[in-house]
Amino acid sequence: MKNKVLKSYRAFLVDVDGVLVRGGEVIPGAIDGVAKLQKIGRVVLLTNNSTRSRDQVALTLHQAGFPIEADDIVNSAFIASQYLREHFGLVRVWPLGEEGLSRELSNCGHNLVSPSEADWVVAGMDRNLTYARLAQGLRALLAGARLLATNEDPTFPTPDGPQPGAGAVIGALRGMGFSPHAVVGKPSRIAFEIALEKAGCSSEETLMIGDRLETDILGAGEAGIDSALVLTGVTTEQMLGNRPPNVRLIARSISRLSAGEFIYH
Repeated sequence: MKNKVLKSYRAFLVDVDGVLVRGGEVIPGAIDGVAKLQKIGRVVLLTNNSTRSRDQVALTLHQAGFPIEADDIVNSAFIASQYLREHFGLVRVWPLGEEGLSRELSNCGHNLVSPSEADWVVAGMDRNLTYARLAQGLRALLAGARLLATNEDPTFPTPDGPQPGAGAVIGALRGMGFSPHAVVGKPSRIAFEIALEKAGCSSEETLMIGDRLETDILGAGEAGIDSALVLTGVTTEQMLGNRPPNVRLIARSISRLSAGEFIYH
């Protein structure tokens, strides 16, 4: 059977940008690909995108035709919220990011405050970033707040080409002399541990499906998870000179992957 290798897994961690969508547009065949994977095992979307809450992501994907609910999603805003609660309790936080980051922090029970009152600055991608917002973050950090980064992705894919990711925001804060206490999104083990807990499966039973060697594939390998690389996002076939050892499968898309059509296996 073509997809026998996929049936050896009980759960699939699936990236969103570059795997299911690109710049808000559904990648052809991705809806059917997810549905096929759900017939095999648990599907959890693991994304570094912190700009929208899990409810917002689920609504958008559901409207596009994906059979996905909010509980199927682990994004870096959710990971940051969970990390703070598990290690520091409910804290006073000032978010440097978009609406989804604020929503997830608030939904978790953290207290959103002004920069001068914050114990933590949680930073993620912010397409409305201004010099004034960076200055607010600087004041909070100078006053003693600690910095938590949702991720440091340098870019994210769009139909018009790569756009600046959360790494641009974190880079600006690093440039002012402040490094994150932790970076919780992929490739951090923190992200994969929370996603595995959500999936209810062990690392040996799980396959990570992503498009980025430096986040999806690297992080999965360090967490002891096999991975499948799809070529609809950042990584192209021409970039595959040195394949990491935990890449078990390579496919042109998640649709081809779910159909058992592999470039490499």
